Amino acid sequence: MHSIMVIGGGLVLLALFVLVGKQGGVRSVARAALWFIPVWLAAALANLWMGVSRAGYTVTQELPFLLVVFGVPAAVAGLIWRRFSRKG
Repeated sequence: MHSIMVIGGGLVLLALFVLVGKQGGVRSVARAALWFIPVWLAAALANLWMGVSRAGYTVTQELPFLLVVFGVPAAVAGLIWRRFSRKG
């Protein structure tokens, strides 16, 4: 359940990035999606660190969740970037 909530938070954060990017036009939306990816990677790594340091899981146990928690919103950001980077 925690992973689903974190992924949902990532998608909400991506939506905020895209909304801010819309203020600058189509190319800015693509740029905002690209800026989201390293920000989300940092957040996903922080989530991994919390799981290891506070919840007592090992890094090996947390890595699959990191891949999913980071991967889903990052993939959506990649699709947004791909779509809007091709437009004028």
